[in-house]
Parts: sequence; C-alpha cells; structure tokens
Amino acid sequence: MSLSWKQAIKDFETYLRLEKSLSENSIKAYSDDVQKLETYFSERGISRMPPEVSYSDMKEFLSWYGSGNQNARTQARTISGIRSFFRFLLIEEEISENPASLIESPKTGLKLPEVLSVAEIDRMIAAIDLSRPEGHRNKAIIETLYGCGLRVSELVGLRLTDIHDGEGFVAVTGKGNKQRLVPIGRKALKEIELYKEERKKLVKIHDQNIVFLNRRGRKLTRAMIFTIIKDLAARSDIRKKISPHTFRHSFATHLIEGGADLRAVQEMLGHESILTTEIYTHIDRSYLRDTLLMFHPRA
Repeated sequence: MSLSWKQAIKDFETYLRLEKSLSENSIKAYSDDVQKLETYFSERGISRMPPEVSYSDMKEFLSWYGSGNQNARTQARTISGIRSFFRFLLIEEEISENPASLIESPKTGLKLPEVLSVAEIDRMIAAIDLSRPEGHRNKAIIETLYGCGLRVSELVGLRLTDIHDGEGFVAVTGKGNKQRLVPIGRKALKEIELYKEERKKLVKIHDQNIVFLNRRGRKLTRAMIFTIIKDLAARSDIRKKISPHTFRHSFATHLIEGGADLRAVQEMLGHESILTTEIYTHIDRSYLRDTLLMFHPRA
C-alpha cells in the first residue's frame, strides 16, 4: 500500500523535530507547504499518493498555485518546503528521485528589511506609559529586542537565569535549540532590573524563571509582543510596517553602519551563514561608498 499524505506529513514532521531540531512554528510552516500540494490533488480529483508525484505533476501544481495571486516570496517559500519534503522521502527510500528538484523558484529579488531610526525607537520608548503596571515591562521588552537583536521567540523564552548581568551577557536559545551568548548593554539591564520590581507585585507567578510575564504571571505569547509593538508604533505616529523583527533588523543595521565587523554581527544574530547577515550591508550604499573613499588607499 502506497504511503498516504497523512502518514508522510506526520513522518516528515517527526524528522524535522528530531533530526533537524526545528521549532514548532517552522515545522508547521513546512507541513503547511506540503498540505498545499495535497490540496491541489484533492481539489482536482487526482488520485496521487506522495511516492507517485512526478515532475509534470509539480509543473501543473505550480501553474495552479501561481494563479492564486501569491507573491513570488510566498511561492518560493512553498516550493522550498515541498522540495525538503521530497528530499526526506528520498532519505527514507520511499522515492528514487525528487520530482521537485528541477523546479525553479520564482526570483524574489533582494528584499531590504524595514529599519527604524534611533530617533524612532526613542519615540516609541517615550510613548510608553510607565504609570501603568505593564509600563516597565514593555520598556524592558523594547530595550532588550533592540539592545540584543533577539528574535521574538528568543525574547518570550528568555529566562532570569539566562541573564548574566555581571558579565554583561545573555544566554539565548535560538533556532534548532542552538545557544549563543549575546552582549547586553547597561540600558537594557537597567530596564530589566526596574521591571523585576514590578514583576514581584504579580499575584501569582506560574512561569517562575521566565523574564517577561503577562498580568496572570504566565509567559507572554509571540502575538502579545506583536500587539505591544503595533500599539506603540501607532502612538508614536510611525507609519512604517513594523514588527518585533524590525528591532532585530535595526540592531544589525545600526551596528554595521557604525563600523561593526560583519562576523561579530553574524555571531550576535545567531546566523548560520554569513550570507544571511550580508543583507544588512546592502541597506546603506552611501555609507559603504563613504567608507571606501575614507579608508581605501586608491580612493
């Protein structure tokens, strides 16, 4: 009996969890990509199990999927997920060749991330009402996101025992459960200390070791961090499309524009490849040109 979609996706999720150590959010994203392919076959009334999918099936799927007005970036992400699924089936010897290997991803171009200026970040911090119970917490959140360049998942998972204030470092658990040490500045440490005093006033603390808690004493969700930031952006009259990740982009951009070494920034961001970090060198071309004119002997 041929491997069913349900079983194949379940096995793929287990592989991503155990072998690749991916987060649950990443696993869901990959799973959703594969389910789009299954949806295509079921909606077209085509009886096709995963090991039976051919290259021509994939071409037909892309034509169908591309007609749904998804942008090039979304399409490229989906194709990448499906390609990984078939690579997994190859490893498991369920198929002898990857039907998606010759499928080209649409060209997405270089998408420069939105970045906040230091003045805009200051405006957002100034918009926080410190008279409210969550005021010091929200200020500490912004200072930590911008001061350490954390991903939102790293921020909500940050533990009190991860903060080594004497040494000026935080231990961060990133993608694939990889740990790294990130420097933390005096400003962020000071705001965390002020927040800890407010934190003690919570009636009941369920997540004892988690730094940032909601008013019920539980770990904050990623969605709550998005809400806090959207609210502050609106109050600061910032019209840019921003998210918690914008502070990570701003952290990296401001460091590189200030002359920081690319490898050092890569280490702090927890990027596996220097190529991922290099996007930040494209943000300010005039800065790069000025650097060449100032320092190159032939300039």
